[in-house]
Amino acid sequence: MELKQQLEVLINDAADYGVAPIVIEQAIAPVLKLFAEQLQYLEYYVLQNLESDWILTTIANPRLKEDKKVIYAFASVESAATFQGKTNPDLMAMPIPIAQLLFRLFSLQQVDSIIFLEDSRNLNHGIEIKREHLSNLIQQQIEQLKQTPPHIA
Repeated sequence: MELKQQLEVLINDAADYGVAPIVIEQAIAPVLKLFAEQLQYLEYYVLQNLESDWILTTIANPRLKEDKKVIYAFASVESAATFQGKTNPDLMAMPIPIAQLLFRLFSLQQVDSIIFLEDSRNLNHGIEIKREHLSNLIQQQIEQLKQTPPHIA
């Protein structure tokens, strides 16, 4: 599904998320589009357990003396399956459209980042999108939307 169609699905499903469609259309979707256009694929594979929970990985950063929790998003199901060097029958690689993935990142408070592993030959290098950065941009857009007079919007 093309990015525009993915964003339209989010807008149409806004009520399911407890958000006004205009907020997704004018504040959230433009930010999601901005981030999605920096990535190569329209769909990524995310590891899930048997209860359909996304697998969080904690990365220790000795320099910052803090850990961060990330979700890995893979370009292919094969990359996801071989990521940890062994197969795990309790994990499944599920395809998630990029707009949905970024939208969910925005709402997942316990996740610090999603790391997009776009090169299946090099799983040590990825593009990190930090939830805080995504969230801040969306909040700025929402604030601008609140300040726009209704007759202009």
